[in-house]
Amino acid sequence: MRFRRCKEGKVVARAWLDPDYKRRLLADGTAAVAELGIDMEGTPLLVVENTPKVHNVVVCTLCSCYPRALLGLPPDWYKSREYRSRTVREPRSVLAEFGTILPDDVEVRVHDSSADMRYLVLPMRPEGTEGMNEEELARLVTRDSMIGVTQVKAPSQSAS
Repeated sequence: MRFRRCKEGKVVARAWLDPDYKRRLLADGTAAVAELGIDMEGTPLLVVENTPKVHNVVVCTLCSCYPRALLGLPPDWYKSREYRSRTVREPRSVLAEFGTILPDDVEVRVHDSSADMRYLVLPMRPEGTEGMNEEELARLVTRDSMIGVTQVKAPSQSAS
């Protein structure tokens, strides 16, 4: 199931609504997710933020290092040799296969997780979500958006 909703979307929703939490999340992801009761089990978490000019995507080129404590079990495609190698060589093509088409002026940064470091993408908050509360926003966030292969869509965009 490619677009599984992630219960830990609350991390993203909190960052979208609380600028102080967002600063803490970007400065020390491990400590910030611990504030929400998520234990990274001794593995540091580095959070990278998507912006209108930068899109981040996470891969583990050696195996399938993945923030399980935060996102649960990794999807099969994340562990595949094809995803791991192609994401480094041709990230825009891989993103397009997930439906993520980025303008040419957006820089794509690929982050390689390791046994010593896990990454989480802080996706951009979609337009049209102003006025939504944390719970509503958290429901929009998917595991795939926190890996960076998709973008979060507002409810009206999700149906299209």
